[in-house]
Amino acid sequence: MESAKGEEPALRHVEKDVLIPKLMREKAKERCSEKVQAFNECCKDSGFLMVLKCREQNTALKECLTVYYKDPAFYEECKQEYLKEKQEFIRTGVPTKNRQQKLPTSM
Repeated sequence: MESAKGEEPALRHVEKDVLIPKLMREKAKERCSEKVQAFNECCKDSGFLMVLKCREQNTALKECLTVYYKDPAFYEECKQEYLKEKQEFIRTGVPTKNRQQKLPTSM
């Protein structure tokens, strides 16, 4: 499944169109955390009227996230992070989320 030596490994359809964009969404939400928090607070305070009352916060959040979604450098950063996690999984057989949970603790 690897390309010629020196090139990046070929990505499957699900990796390009699902897994890497998922990682991008998670990282973009972290980077837009102030706007995410403002939108969440507005929604909690507004109840059913959130559709009308939170338009400004929703628009600001969408604009912030869209900047990251359309940035090729951000895509490449997330792709490299995904490939690093994939290589680590191939090497260890332990998924990232399990690996982080099972860190040795000192007693």
